[in-house]
Amino acid sequence: MCKALVGEIMRELKLKAMAKINLGLDVLKKREDGYHDLRMIMQTVRLYDRVQLTVTEATGIRVKTNLSFLPVNEDNLVYRAADLLMEEFGIKKGIFINLDKRIPVAAGLAGGSSDAAAVLVGVNRLFELGLTQQDLMERGVKLGADVPYCILRGTALAEGIGEKLTVLPAPVPCHVLIAKPKIHVSTKFVYGNLRVNELKEHPDIDGQIAALEAGDLYGMAEKMGNVLETVTIPAFPVIQEIKDEMKRSGAVNAMMSGSGPTVFGLFEDKGKARKAYEKLKKGSIAKQVYLTEFFYNGGSGYGRA
Repeated sequence: MCKALVGEIMRELKLKAMAKINLGLDVLKKREDGYHDLRMIMQTVRLYDRVQLTVTEATGIRVKTNLSFLPVNEDNLVYRAADLLMEEFGIKKGIFINLDKRIPVAAGLAGGSSDAAAVLVGVNRLFELGLTQQDLMERGVKLGADVPYCILRGTALAEGIGEKLTVLPAPVPCHVLIAKPKIHVSTKFVYGNLRVNELKEHPDIDGQIAALEAGDLYGMAEKMGNVLETVTIPAFPVIQEIKDEMKRSGAVNAMMSGSGPTVFGLFEDKGKARKAYEKLKKGSIAKQVYLTEFFYNGGSGYGRA
């Protein structure tokens, strides 16, 4: 898990930066600052990047990643996350961040935010800064609206721009099929083309919360909805194709996560989930396909790899 040298408290730490899906996503209005007021139900899943942090005698921050197109300077959130705490606390030693990406990039799964969250947690531990989870969440919002949730993890209602969080009862365990098509969808494009005042339907977030409290998977899934699909599906019909394929294969329901383009399907039956996974893997509508499950944060905080 972590290695220590003689005379050093801790030198190395490995963490899992887990993806999130939105079980419900509603946009209430556009704010004067250009952001949107949201109401979402967030859920962590066991699809994760591996983040390894190593303390170095040489000062500064060094980042390495397995994806050649990702930046390794201050344009990467993991760099900025480390810099935020090291600057605040005047840390003189350096840190090496080895980022092994497995979560699809720019996919509506908060991969970058989760990586940044893991670095905040890791730097806090490595240098014994003594920050609480709430302390880290308050700093995390400076990096992005999803970062506080990625520190919290589990099941939560997110409001405001996504930074106001309320812990919710965990959903009934099920199998989660995740599929990202061979397209890139810009978050700026999605929100820029969203006509909030013209939305005719909104997901029943309160109904979903009631279903979660009752332990009703079908009730929760029936009320799933993402208003951003009103932009993405007309522009990228393959998102609807993946949703339809998952439902034909036995998903309780399927929906786009975040601003897309990734689609997830919830399956009660593992056999049906496996068959749907194999079919999408062999097909042409999805580029990356994963079969995973919900992550339940049992109160022990941010887990190690």
